[in-house]
Amino acid sequence: MLIGIVGKPNVGKSTFFKAITLADVEIANYPFATIKPNSGVAYVKITDVAKEISGKNANPREGYVISSKNKLNSEVDHYRFVPIQVIDVAGLVPGASEGKGMGNQFLDDLRQADALIHVIDASGSTNEKGESVGPGTYDPCNDVRFLELELDLWYLGILEKGWAKFSRQMQQEKQDPSVAIAKQLSGLRVTEQIAKEVIGELDLDIERPLSWTEDNLKAIAVGLRQKTKPMLIVCNKVDMPSSKKNISLLRETFPLLPLVLVSGESELALREAGKAGLIEYIPGEKSFNILDASKLTEKQIAALKFIEKEVVKPLEFGTGVQKALDTVVFDVLKYIAIHPGGSSKLEDKDGNVLPDCFLMPQGTTALEFAYKLHTDLGRGFIRAIDVKTKKTVGKEHVLSNLDVVEIVSSR
Repeated sequence: MLIGIVGKPNVGKSTFFKAITLADVEIANYPFATIKPNSGVAYVKITDVAKEISGKNANPREGYVISSKNKLNSEVDHYRFVPIQVIDVAGLVPGASEGKGMGNQFLDDLRQADALIHVIDASGSTNEKGESVGPGTYDPCNDVRFLELELDLWYLGILEKGWAKFSRQMQQEKQDPSVAIAKQLSGLRVTEQIAKEVIGELDLDIERPLSWTEDNLKAIAVGLRQKTKPMLIVCNKVDMPSSKKNISLLRETFPLLPLVLVSGESELALREAGKAGLIEYIPGEKSFNILDASKLTEKQIAALKFIEKEVVKPLEFGTGVQKALDTVVFDVLKYIAIHPGGSSKLEDKDGNVLPDCFLMPQGTTALEFAYKLHTDLGRGFIRAIDVKTKKTVGKEHVLSNLDVVEIVSSR
């Protein structure tokens, strides 16, 4: 899975990226601080089901587990963090689809992204060129519009290449247009099924693609983009007073787009303080503990108190950064977390408890999960066992989030 972090320059993209990865990236207050894409590993947060089944915490091969015992929560909570790949690309400006700014590189870097997190400056203090302006003087709704437009034009440009020639061939040879369209846009993760869905939703005449108009092609481009690059809007800098009005306007203007409020700078400060052992902080929580105030300067203590009072407590999901990651994976992409495990023993040969966790599309069957683990397991599939219930299930059984599954195979 690859999540693209996108947006125009100077809105806090690189700060957001660094907060979720703690990668060493340049953060600067000028356009195009990011030239080459930054890639790294971030984590989505799930319940540690190993504790529920065995009374032991998981010992993951990747990601990590955090246990909190009555310090940050009233009850004992156990979380497991599962890794995902993220990429922070060069800032986008209007005209990117025509090569303006870092447009060509920006778009090319996004080809394999499963979903996009669009970071915008909710305070309205960054104009369309990525330049700093007075807070509240710029409408961030424009950013959402122009990003969608640039992506749509990108898809349309690829679709239109050679369209006259291959549409004529499709019509003469009575070929399925979805096959040709999927081939033309395969680099953008467009499949025949996705192309077929979009054409069907637009009710186009599949036997006469030569009759399709320019508006039809634009509509196809929009539909393909929406299905292959679903988007989450991240309203950054929400701790600034001018953000409140803009957030209401964004929700009113784009009611169908998922939106999460965040403070990237606050999350980065908490993550780095946690990494340094100065505070105890679980990403996504609404509180944190200072472990040893004597190790902090007065300025650092004041900053932490500001974050706690003005950001973490007022917002519904702390700084909102962890919520953004969880939302794009589990709500936008609708993935679920599945664990391979034995019905009689959760540990591997090294004693690791539920060491692996896979993020899979909603609707994944037991057989599909077997193939994900290993081709031989899929080919030799006999049955699967739901470790929680101890029930045997067949290959068509649809798995649910946080399932633990044992695959029984002849290979």
